[in-house]
Amino acid sequence: MSTPGTTPEDRGDDTAAARAAVESYLAGGDVEWERGARDGEFVVTLPGEHKLRTVVSLVVGERALSVSAFVIRNPDEGHEQVYRYLLRRNLRMPWLAYSVDSSGDVYVSGRLPLRSVDDELLDGLLGVVLEAADGPFDELLVMGFLSSMRKEWDW
Repeated sequence: MSTPGTTPEDRGDDTAAARAAVESYLAGGDVEWERGARDGEFVVTLPGEHKLRTVVSLVVGERALSVSAFVIRNPDEGHEQVYRYLLRRNLRMPWLAYSVDSSGDVYVSGRLPLRSVDDELLDGLLGVVLEAADGPFDELLVMGFLSSMRKEWDW
């Protein structure tokens, strides 16, 4: 299935341009990054205030830039409270959304058109990822892991 008005060559040009834009942005910035295991993947490590670090996968695919970052593992308790909280945050978050994998671990992820990839978008996108993973981290720990934390403190 082809996007109207584009050819496979156009998509290849978009992919190459987006890869070059991501690499140029990361090389010129002050964040830690490396090439990922997948073709077109860049793995970025963002330092946090609440969470020690957030590891972000940026994958330049044939049609889109995919972004994904781990937020927290499957909560031990308070699942409904945690998920409601995240769903409410989804309403205010540009480009990305929280999701849960088959193990119950929470991620933030999204897909953006390749033609939109430039320094301004990448800067904003990484800022949104960091806020989504680091900003609510302490609240998520309390909602999802308070009993475990109390046991640890008592020990």
